Amino acid sequence: MKYIISFVFLAFFSSSMAAQTASDTQDMPADAVALWQEDHTTIFAASEVNLNEFVWIARPVIVFADSENDPNFRRQVELLQERPEDLAERDVVIITDTAPRDPSEARTRLRPRGFMLVLMGKDGEVELRKPSPWSVREISRSIDKMPLRAQEVEDRRATP
Repeated sequence: MKYIISFVFLAFFSSSMAAQTASDTQDMPADAVALWQEDHTTIFAASEVNLNEFVWIARPVIVFADSENDPNFRRQVELLQERPEDLAERDVVIITDTAPRDPSEARTRLRPRGFMLVLMGKDGEVELRKPSPWSVREISRSIDKMPLRAQEVEDRRATP
C-alpha cells in the first residue's frame, strides 16, 4: 500500500512540475542576446534581460528612472537614439528600467535612486554612474578609454 501511495504521489508531483516548467518557459522572454545580435539598436526593458547573459558579449548602458515621464529619462533615450551606429560599433546594449515598484535584477543589483545612467563593461562590472543624461559622444569617449575597447580596436586593425 505504501508503494502505491508513493507511486501516485510521485506521478502527481512529476506531472505538476512538468506543467509548471512548461508555463515558466512560456512566460520567459525571448533570448535577449540573440535579439540584440540581430539588431544592435534594440532597446530592452530591464525586466526582459539578465545582465549576466551579456558578460563578454556587450556593454550594457542602463537608464534608470522612477517613471518613464521623468524629463531626464526622456532626454537620455533621445540622446541614445541620435547616434545608434556609434553605440553598435562599441557593442553597447541599451536597457531601460522605469519600474521601481517591481524591481528588476538590474535595479536590485545597482540600486539607483531616481534617474541614473550606468555604463557596464563587458566583464559585467560597473564602469560609470551618472545622475544626469549623457550624450553618445560622452559615452563613446568613456568606452574608448577602457583597456578592453583598446584591445578590440587593435584586433580589428590587425585583421584584414
